[in-house]
Amino acid sequence: MNTADLGLPVDVPSTALFTDQYELTMLQAALKAGTAERRSVFEVFTRRLPDGRRYGVVAGTGRVLDAVENFRFDAGVLDFLRERKIVDEETLAWLADYRFGGEVWGYPEGEVYFPGSPIMRVEGTFAECVLLETVVLSILNHDSAIAAAASRMASAAGDRPLIEMGARRTHELAAVAAARAAYVGGFATTSDLAAGFRYGIPTVGTSAHAFTLLHDRERDAFQAQVDSLGRGTTLLVDTYDVAQAVRTAVEVAGPELGAVRIDSGDLLLVAHRVRQQLDELGAAETKIVVTSDLDEYAIASLAAAPVDAYGVGTQLVTGSGHPTCSMVYKLVARAESGDPKAPLVPVAKKSTGGKTSLGGRKWAARRLDEDGVAEAEVVGTGPVPPELEDRQLLVQLIKGGDVLAREPLDVPRDRHIAALANLPLSATQLSRGEPVLPTEYAHGRSGS
Repeated sequence: MNTADLGLPVDVPSTALFTDQYELTMLQAALKAGTAERRSVFEVFTRRLPDGRRYGVVAGTGRVLDAVENFRFDAGVLDFLRERKIVDEETLAWLADYRFGGEVWGYPEGEVYFPGSPIMRVEGTFAECVLLETVVLSILNHDSAIAAAASRMASAAGDRPLIEMGARRTHELAAVAAARAAYVGGFATTSDLAAGFRYGIPTVGTSAHAFTLLHDRERDAFQAQVDSLGRGTTLLVDTYDVAQAVRTAVEVAGPELGAVRIDSGDLLLVAHRVRQQLDELGAAETKIVVTSDLDEYAIASLAAAPVDAYGVGTQLVTGSGHPTCSMVYKLVARAESGDPKAPLVPVAKKSTGGKTSLGGRKWAARRLDEDGVAEAEVVGTGPVPPELEDRQLLVQLIKGGDVLAREPLDVPRDRHIAALANLPLSATQLSRGEPVLPTEYAHGRSGS
């Protein structure tokens, strides 16, 4: 199955070089040592949430599936590796035939996670799994950071819609991924046309200050926009004097004016004044959209203001101060030999500085209290306790190299809403605190 099956118009190019060199040098050494074919289990997890965050949001899973499916070493890529002498000819020959044929399990996109949650589990030979480390982490770390910020902003906004408008504040390709992650986290629309084209996210946008400054008079700019886009358009009213601009906007468009946008000043004060003025001018149905360096705290501070929608850019695409989730991709179990039937042995890193890991293939479940509210994230190895069987979180994403779980973007968006509703109410508080659920560990045999 490829992206065309969902009606997506853009295929993902080869992702084979979205990796670090040491993935390939490890492969070469493992091939020479005879350990490359050992069955292995890698897991993606984070040891902690960003400071003060109550939960994380899994995002980018769909992009990971695309990346794995398109991890191919074509002639040009192989020539590059050969010219740079990065790996030897034996390894190049192995890479030429590379197709991931293993299994991937993970938290479904839109689900929440906590420290220690096995967000994704990649199983196969060491050789085929180790190559995916960097691209998997780069996608999940970026997209999950954006989605977490978006989720907090959406909680602060309540029923008021959020517009993603951060394309000019980040890399042009990261902007598309950010818009996708923001949509999963609760944003309603994006200004980025590439995101609309690639993922079907609703797009919005009307005009900037430059359009007003282009014209001799503000009235002329408003008239030109209304003539072109209709009375339901959104007029930007803070280029010069806001009160005068609102008056002119209603005179030009009439009470059918769709919205006015405020992009500067004391938004709380200005929004109240603009609402009063619009009502007095008979434009009671005209909405107010505010932008201007908003984050979740600024959005929350405007809860009592007569604001109808928020546009967010810089703080969203930078994760609202936390642009990564510090996820890692660690080997947690491996076979004792290259025999496909050899049992798995738990392995774990032991070091100082808080960088330890727990060995064994993990399962995860979310325990509920008597009221049906989540009370703990339970992570374990070996058999799953019967009482947690129907609360397991990992689903199979890839089987035998074939993608199983590609889904339209509205599915993880709705899933995230449901996941948040299942958490304690304190999860959506913006005050600093510990993760809203503790992570408990249930140790058993790692299984084979």
